[in-house]
Amino acid sequence: MKQAMGDLNMTVIVVVIIALLSFFFFTILWPMIQNNFAIETRCDEAICLCPSKDSNGNCIVPENGEVTCTYTDDNGQSHDITCAWKG
Repeated sequence: MKQAMGDLNMTVIVVVIIALLSFFFFTILWPMIQNNFAIETRCDEAICLCPSKDSNGNCIVPENGEVTCTYTDDNGQSHDITCAWKG
C-alpha cells in the first residue's frame, strides 16, 4: 500500500510539473515565437531600398545593419518597418 501511495504522489508531481511547463510555454514563449515569425515574414516580403550610395553607385551598408523598408499588408496599406539589411 505504501508503494502504491508513493507512485501516486510521484504521478501527481509529474502532472503538476508538466502543467506548469505547459503554462509557461503557451503564455510566455509561444507568443514571442509567433511575434518573431510575423516580423521576419514581413521583412521577407518588404521592399528595402538602399539607404545611401557611394560615389561609384554601390550601396553603403548601415553601421547597425538595419534599414527602413516598406511593407504592404493584405488591405493594401503601406507600413514602414525596420528590417536587417540583406543586400
